[in-house]
Amino acid sequence: MAETINGLYKTEVVHRRGPWRTLEAVEFATLEWVDWFKHRRLLAPIGNIPPAEAEAPYYAAADNQTLAA
Repeated sequence: MAETINGLYKTEVVHRRGPWRTLEAVEFATLEWVDWFKHRRLLAPIGNIPPAEAEAPYYAAADNQTLAA
């Protein structure tokens, strides 16, 4: 899975938006892409909602779950 994400990032950001003049420009573009990937990208298999929106109920339920000793 990590290789898929790395390849997607390289294709969509590094190669498509380059050439880069500074390291800061690459860092800022990376932050923008990660924000889009987690918070604005609509994912069809989970109902056309962003991944962060789908994860929120899961983590809320996990926080409320009591742990056995």
